[in-house]
Parts: sequence; C-alpha cells; structure tokens
Amino acid sequence: MIDRRTFTKGAAIACAITWGGSALAQDVTLKLAHYGSASDSVTVAATRFAELVEEKTDGTLKITVFGNGELGNSPSMLEGARLGTIDIITTGNPYFTGAMPQLNLLDLPFLFQSDAHAFDVLDGEVGQTLMVSMNDAGLQGLAFWELGFRNLSNNVRPINGPDDMKGLKIRTTPNPAHVLAFETMGANPTPMPFAEVYSALQTGTIDGQENPTNHIHANKLHEVQQYLSLTAHAYTTSPLVMNAGRWGRLSADHQAALSEAAIEAAAYQREINDEEERTSLQAMKDYGVEVIETPDSAAFRAAVTDVTREVYINQFGTELLDKIDAAAK
Repeated sequence: MIDRRTFTKGAAIACAITWGGSALAQDVTLKLAHYGSASDSVTVAATRFAELVEEKTDGTLKITVFGNGELGNSPSMLEGARLGTIDIITTGNPYFTGAMPQLNLLDLPFLFQSDAHAFDVLDGEVGQTLMVSMNDAGLQGLAFWELGFRNLSNNVRPINGPDDMKGLKIRTTPNPAHVLAFETMGANPTPMPFAEVYSALQTGTIDGQENPTNHIHANKLHEVQQYLSLTAHAYTTSPLVMNAGRWGRLSADHQAALSEAAIEAAAYQREINDEEERTSLQAMKDYGVEVIETPDSAAFRAAVTDVTREVYINQFGTELLDKIDAAAK
C-alpha cells in the first residue's frame, strides 16, 4: 500500500497574479466542471472548494459545481476551460497532454515512488514550472488535485507480470506514455472517454482498465471486473485550472481566495483518498474481486520505464525529470 503524507500549505505552487492593479471585489459566480460521480473524492473536494471560496470572500465569489461530466467529457471540459465557456475544471493530467505535451512528464510510468514523492514534486519547483507552462494554452493553474496511483483490472486472468498483459484489450487514458507502455507489454491499449468504460467492460468491448483503487470502486467498475492487480504503475494528478482570461478579470482578493481555497481543497482530497484507498480495496474483495496484491513490480518497471522515458527526453530533455528523480526518498 502506498504511504501518504499530509499536504503542506507552505509548499503550495498556486499563486495569485495581479493584472494592472487591485480591483474592488464584486459579486461573481463561476462554473466548475469535473468528471467525478457523486461518491468520488473529487466531488467532495469540489464542494469543499466552493465552500471555502465563499467563506474567504464573504459571499462575494461563489462557485457552482457541475459534476459527473454534466458539462461534457474530460476533453470537452478542458476545451471549454481554454475557450472560456467553463470557468474552472479539474480532470486527469493525461487529457492535458494533447495541447500541453510537456505535462506528459507527470504520467511517465513508475515516475513517483510514493505519495510523499509525488506531493513534494507537484507542490514544489517542478509543479510550479508546469503550472506556469499552462498559461500558453490559455489556462491559469490553481492547484494539483489527484486521482492517485493507477492499478489494473481485467476479466481474463490474474496479472502478475508484464507477460500476462499480452493480447489484453485495456482501456487507457489518451496519454502517449500510457499507450506506449501497454503496447510495449503486448496489450492493446484502447483510449476512450471514462463515461463509456463501465458499459464497454460489461459488454466485453474491452477486457480491462486501469485507475486508482478508490476511483474504480466509486464508479462501480468492480461490478464488471473479476481481477484487480495492485500494480501502482503510474500516478495521475488532476490539475485544477481556470480560464486565464476569466482569472485576469477577477479582483486581486478573489484571485487570492481562489488560490488559497484550491490548495486547502487539495489537502482535503488527499486525506479522503488516503482513507478511501483502504476501504475501497476491502469493499471490492468483499464483493468477490480477486486481488493480486504483490505483482512483480520490478518486472513491470523494467519493461516500460526506459522506453517511455526515452520518448519524453527526446522532446523535452532531462532537466525536470532529473529533479523528480532527485526528490525521491
């Protein structure tokens, strides 16, 4: 089980940017869209974020939350944030990498050794650098929320090592590193919107999928999966971002409140995920899912690490990757 660490506010990377001086706060309502079901931790975090923003601004800034893909699937929500039709969104980092390929760094397999390692990186210099890079895509980064470490489920056989992946049709994210990793192991990676995954598993269109344990349980994927392997093969963050133009029209006070609330909600979500990882795993065992708790992590790592890193390094070099490796404890 991955050890988790309490988020440190002092390590936060989100910062308020003033645009042409401080403005007087006026009543404002913003729309926040996310992917999570009612029982997903992102729903709890988004609700807490909205509450904190309203508290910090004495009600002059309000957030209306639209969950469960109500305003579109992950790619369309992200595009809405870039265009300004949605004010704030959070979704998995893999969806950012099409327009912001440098963020592919965070999805490299076996990049992070623990939650503590991931949090140090995301809340530190590397995270700040990547957040700033989002400005070129029309986004203002607020904080790194999370999905967590990804594990693998399927309906064909127990997965103990990379050789067991051959021939399996696995739903993955569209992230190039994820797709390449599964291709390298002989699987057939099949990116698709998350909202379609349950039915695709149920009908046999795909054999399996990979997501954090609590996310699998919250979205009832265990109902249509027989095996779960705790591979922890990649960590997925879920950046909370805002349309840059909309951000620039806010008062300095509202910007500060949003940044502070985003960071506090990130800490809150991480605590929730810590508990949910344990309870979700037990609930799926009780349901009858066969859990492979100690797959051959070394073999998985050896199979995919070098090939996926090489592609990233050829495009972006080693500077940020070296800093992440150096932060491992």
